Amino acid sequence: MITQEFEQRTRELIDSIKAICAAYGLGNDGNEFKIITQVFLYKFLNDKFAFEAKKIRPDLAQADKWEQAIASLSSDDLDMLQMQMGPDTARLKPEHFIAHLWNRQTAPEFAKLFDDTLRDIAISNNEIFAVKTDGGTKITLFDRVSEFISDPSKRDAFCRALINKLGDFSFERIFTQKYDFYAALFEYLIKDYNKDSGGKYAEYYTPHAVAKIMAAILVPEAVRGKIKDVSCYDPSAGSGSLLMNIAHAIGEQRCSIYSQDISQKSSSLLRLNLILNNLVHSIPHIIQGNTLLHPYHREAQGQKNALKKFDYIVSNPPFKMDFSDFRNELDNKEHQERFFAGVPNIPKQAVDKMAIYQLFLQHIIYSLKPGGKAAVVVPTGFITAQSGIDKGIRQHLVDNKMLAGVVSMPSNIFATTGTNVSILFIDAANKEDVVLIDASNLGTKVKDGKNQKTLLTDAEENRIIATFNAKHAVEDFSVVVSYDEIAAKNY
Repeated sequence: MITQEFEQRTRELIDSIKAICAAYGLGNDGNEFKIITQVFLYKFLNDKFAFEAKKIRPDLAQADKWEQAIASLSSDDLDMLQMQMGPDTARLKPEHFIAHLWNRQTAPEFAKLFDDTLRDIAISNNEIFAVKTDGGTKITLFDRVSEFISDPSKRDAFCRALINKLGDFSFERIFTQKYDFYAALFEYLIKDYNKDSGGKYAEYYTPHAVAKIMAAILVPEAVRGKIKDVSCYDPSAGSGSLLMNIAHAIGEQRCSIYSQDISQKSSSLLRLNLILNNLVHSIPHIIQGNTLLHPYHREAQGQKNALKKFDYIVSNPPFKMDFSDFRNELDNKEHQERFFAGVPNIPKQAVDKMAIYQLFLQHIIYSLKPGGKAAVVVPTGFITAQSGIDKGIRQHLVDNKMLAGVVSMPSNIFATTGTNVSILFIDAANKEDVVLIDASNLGTKVKDGKNQKTLLTDAEENRIIATFNAKHAVEDFSVVVSYDEIAAKNY
């Protein structure tokens, strides 16, 4: 009941911030998303600090106003409290609290005070919360929010309206909840900002069914709670739903997340997702940049140029995209080992349909540790192409015995793309049989705006997972084949 109540109140908070943005001319503006996510994050960090502080010092929980009780602590006591905070909690000073800003609303230049407060929190916590670019520049947690309002005379009122929405309730009672609450919350928070289809580099949101199936096959129930100190990577992470699912399956404190994505928006969303999901320790590994041209993650010193290898990789890479401006840079000796099956040529027409997924897939195979596992969304055409780079990649997987299987998904599992997709499961430890599942007839078609979307029931998702993990052959649904049989059929 608490979860339902909080989900409702959280949605109301998000909607009210959106309404304020709309009232000040920022409805559906490119900056609206930045304001909503940053103001929401400020609220979340404030309440998380209160939750942790009251756990460390029960006397604060007894106080009428915890903010005042903290403000009245000696500087030594305040320092001690900060030191005892968990690594996932932002270090806040009394002047950072929402209550402090609420009490200062009538101050002249309130917008400047609001912005300065958020910037000070960002700078104080830069070591933990900054995302890096592939060039090493740090992108801090908060912008100067009021400056998105072009008319300076309206900025004070705008920030007053925001601060008045943040004190209505506290998240504190919800911090004992687990992943699913935050997954629903995150989806609601970004639902209006992820409408771009696959044309944009890794921006679209991976459906829950795909993320769940990937995580449950990569990390079966039998090994959950037994894996520890592993690395999980996504080279086109988007907002991170695949990474959140696998981290949840392994255990948030048992793994480290690594990612790279060319989109600044996606990197900001991923950071927010990590904060919501108790994965703050992984934020330093979140990189904004071009994975194909400038892969950032490297092995420890000593192997200066070696790319880092990972235990688990999940990815829903963009399928088709114009990368002609850096295509020739990839097709050279330096990248030859990584792109072992080749780099697609630049077509005379339809340059925007260059098969960029082929590069991501090769990068993923190259980035796996010996014995590592990966799950990648690919266009179903990849499975059967008779020649070219697709066949070369399949041949590599089969000849090196590093394939676990394939699940062909129903059409329209992504509402935003008509491309039929399959999930390719790579497993460098699987030297035995391979599972091929045809799930294309499962699911129910529903309308999603102007698009049609296919939804799988829990029972259908669980059927796919159980069949794959047990390596069962089921008539009209799945086959179990040897590597030799795949090779004999042109891979």
